[in-house]
Amino acid sequence: MALGKWIGGALGWIIGGGSILGAIAGYCIGSLLDDSFEGSNKSSNKIFGDNSSSYQNTSNGFNGPFSGRPFEEQRNSFLFSMLVLSSYVIKADGKVMHSEMEFVRSFLRDNFGPQAVQQGEDILLKLFEMQKQQGPTHFKEIIRKSCVEITFHMNSAQRLQLLNYLVIIAKVDGYVSPEEISALKELASYLGLSTQDVDSMLNMGTNSRPDSKESIEEAYKVLGVSPSATDDEVKAAYRQMALKHHPDRVSTLGDDIRKAAEKKFQEINDAKERIYKIRGL
Repeated sequence: MALGKWIGGALGWIIGGGSILGAIAGYCIGSLLDDSFEGSNKSSNKIFGDNSSSYQNTSNGFNGPFSGRPFEEQRNSFLFSMLVLSSYVIKADGKVMHSEMEFVRSFLRDNFGPQAVQQGEDILLKLFEMQKQQGPTHFKEIIRKSCVEITFHMNSAQRLQLLNYLVIIAKVDGYVSPEEISALKELASYLGLSTQDVDSMLNMGTNSRPDSKESIEEAYKVLGVSPSATDDEVKAAYRQMALKHHPDRVSTLGDDIRKAAEKKFQEINDAKERIYKIRGL
């Protein structure tokens, strides 16, 4: 499935008048779109005005393979949002790491097939170019507005899973810089999530020995509680984490995203088990 057809045909709420993410799509996609979108406004000098609408009503006459399917609209809007926000995280430390780009390539390959990899990479390069052209302050505001749109259209579990992908990208090279942590916490705030959500995810999936002091400290950070918390407070923290991260809450986004949520959910359960074991619960 061509990525141009994916974006053009099934981005749901993103494709529409006044959408900042629709404007970003108009800037990035260009020649990747099908012929039916060739008349769209692709001028980078116009897309960020007060009435950004480079994609206004373009989806109305589209007869692509996923046109009008709510499931595909939700899923593909989620995936495009991930691409946009990942560009902010990847460039947070001023450099683009091979491992970070390879994670995105693998993600696109797994979700859209080999033909989408180069197209997705081209979109990321366009986003890096946009960041350079707009300058850090203006680009940050574009990202903030994008997050406002995302928050309006996605439930909290979907936004948490989106944030989880961004944390994985930051962690993939084995080191999360202070700049990346700051960017992740900014995005969490813009998405209506908490900085503690970032801290929790940063401490998931570590390689510490399960019975080591470091592993127990990480487990407490995953649940967002202090080692001095009471047993009741630990149990309450786990119940809250299990509720908001339950994989069923992202099931409408597709099996692959649900599986990623299940992995995160298992890491939360593993953290709980390590704490319960040391406390004799």
